[in-house]
Amino acid sequence: MQLKSMHTKQVGVLGGSGFVGSAIVTKLAAAGYHVKVLTRRRESAKHLILLPNVEVLECNVLDYKALNNTLRGVDVVINLLGILHQSSRNNFSIVHQQLPTQLAKICQDLSINRLIHMSSLGASKNAPSQYLRSKAAGEESLNAVKNQLNITIFKPSVIFGRGDRFINLFAKLIKISPFIPLAKPDAKFQPIWVEDVATCFLKAIDHAETFGKTYELVGPTVYKFRDLLHVIMHTMQINRPIIGLSDAMSNMQAFMMELLPIKLMSRDNVRSMEVDSVSSLPFPAAFNITPTAIETIVPQYLSNQTPRGEYDRFRRSAARF
Repeated sequence: MQLKSMHTKQVGVLGGSGFVGSAIVTKLAAAGYHVKVLTRRRESAKHLILLPNVEVLECNVLDYKALNNTLRGVDVVINLLGILHQSSRNNFSIVHQQLPTQLAKICQDLSINRLIHMSSLGASKNAPSQYLRSKAAGEESLNAVKNQLNITIFKPSVIFGRGDRFINLFAKLIKISPFIPLAKPDAKFQPIWVEDVATCFLKAIDHAETFGKTYELVGPTVYKFRDLLHVIMHTMQINRPIIGLSDAMSNMQAFMMELLPIKLMSRDNVRSMEVDSVSSLPFPAAFNITPTAIETIVPQYLSNQTPRGEYDRFRRSAARF
């Protein structure tokens, strides 16, 4: 692995205020990099402001001129931006394809030679969902210029960890619902811990072996969707019946959820689950880590959801220690 040069590198991170981005920015700061976190609202990244060497900058990353100006002086760009649901302002094509294309051009204009991009496992131009097809289009646009830039693409499965939207969402549903109607119950995932993902991004920055490569990032175990819920239930010490929905009912459930003010699932999400989010490849040896099992981490952040955790929280609130 190449060592960092004598001058401290500046890393620009798009999507740095989110769940995965926060983990990556924290590791970058601890490693001594100067980090520019580009965010639409500075308030959303306030938890990063106190980190050493971290600068939070408001920027409309979809504005080419604004993005170009904000990235001046940066040595490395990390793009983590992605959406699961389309809106009137942002759609899959804009965020997953047009933005990476513009970002690569900006890197060339500013002589930024290193670009690390987050895609998604299962992305393919023939995938059944717009989400996965748009992710594949983004990859294609970057691969077209990999002879001009040192590009690395990561394709993770579902990412879990404290503050995730996946495990925590279903933990809440399990807690309040007497039963769980589950779309695509046999869909397969290979969840990876957010800290393992962040470590790969960090190690890739100066690792010449990773230039021009695409890596699938997965955890050690493949789970069916229903089995993942059983892991959560076991951790929470709560048992709920799971009602596996047919494809037709899965789409009906997703359609109803699309009508809610906050989208939890869409029909495009259901179509994405037609492609198993698993890898047949071993974990990339270039990063020299052993991926962490979900059973090791999830109990650490769902402990308050258990009956014992509820009791302990009650005792603390009553100041009886």
